[in-house]
Amino acid sequence: MKTTAAVLILVASAVRASAQAPATATAAGCPVEPVKFHACAVPRTKAFNPPRTADGRPDMQGYWDRAFTSQDIEEHTAGFGTQAGPSLVIDTPDRKIPYQPWALDLKKDIVERFISPLASCFPPGVPRHVIAPASHQIIQAPGYVVHLLEYSHAYRIIPTTAGPHVAGPVKLWQGDSRGHWEGNTLVVDVTNSNGLTWFDNAGNFFSDALHVVERFTLVDADTIHYEARIEDPRVYTRPWTMVSVFTRNKEPGFELLEQACHEGNRAVEGGQSVGLTPYPGVTNIRGGGR
Repeated sequence: MKTTAAVLILVASAVRASAQAPATATAAGCPVEPVKFHACAVPRTKAFNPPRTADGRPDMQGYWDRAFTSQDIEEHTAGFGTQAGPSLVIDTPDRKIPYQPWALDLKKDIVERFISPLASCFPPGVPRHVIAPASHQIIQAPGYVVHLLEYSHAYRIIPTTAGPHVAGPVKLWQGDSRGHWEGNTLVVDVTNSNGLTWFDNAGNFFSDALHVVERFTLVDADTIHYEARIEDPRVYTRPWTMVSVFTRNKEPGFELLEQACHEGNRAVEGGQSVGLTPYPGVTNIRGGGR
């Protein structure tokens, strides 16, 4: 009963979500399957001279569609409200997240115990922001990159000038992002997550010790290679890497719509009625408090 309610909540959270790319899809002449895309796209990024903004940075501005959904970042089959999809993890032997034993045990029934943070209208967090539902927009200005997400008005404002992260005790839903340019690649260092969001609807999780290093690189004018290096010594046995793909949305007149999610929305009532509770983060689950 709890499982059914949790699935219904997750389906309700994917308003106006774009479809996941089929297994045979390509982007920039590369298969979008993450391992194959990574191997194919990285050499092409080095040969591509991207268009530039007025301040000389690679111009990533425009509307973008994700190739993969945030239903499950590990390989999964089709099911109720879920499309089959590959693992986005590219550098572990089994292409699974390298959980510590206690964390793997928690993951096994996490969606039967807790309401999805995204269904509760909380910000998606990083790196889920990149694969979260609906359309994306990137805007650039000198010293900043802004990543807008149609879902729930979520956004990231990423400074690209030198500066420290916020103080250690400050914990944020989207984490604290500090970017810089390495050649044609936007590198974003993300710390200070509050550990209250998930990677996906399947409940893959992290703690507030999460450290993410993201890399956004144009493969051609219409394709972005996205890579995220994930570290969390409280939850994983080793660092690991996920890869995804953005393709440019060229629909004439396209714009982001107002998709307003709100706290206390009725989508979570079904889960609450069968005993699901808001996700408190692994620190509280393990008894450490917050």
